[in-house]
Amino acid sequence: MADPGAARRQRAEASAPRQSPRGQSPRPAGGRGSASLDNLIHHRIRLGIVSALAAVESLTFNELKGLLETTDGNLSVHARKLEEADYVTCTKSFDGRRPRTEYRLTQVGRRELTRYLSHMEALIRATRDTLRR
Repeated sequence: MADPGAARRQRAEASAPRQSPRGQSPRPAGGRGSASLDNLIHHRIRLGIVSALAAVESLTFNELKGLLETTDGNLSVHARKLEEADYVTCTKSFDGRRPRTEYRLTQVGRRELTRYLSHMEALIRATRDTLRR
């Protein structure tokens, strides 16, 4: 019997952002002037994570999960991708006997979020200008 999720996994792998060494953002081949968005941040959950962390010093896993209204597994996967790209840091500790996972936005993450927002603002401006014609 064929694996029903195999085709979906292959599509996801093909559209996944390129992996980059720690500390470097996964930039499109065209560089800074490229018209491509940062696919790592562009995903709804990852954009939510970096946006929430930009507003505060840190958030726990459960705080992020509640803010984003997502599942443990979904948040974990997306937070790990951001951590691997050095956009966020993850600190694990214990509060008594309870595990505590805390996330912070790194300087790289803050810089890339700023670039992403600037790019989105430029797209919005260009679209508004086009609609006014």
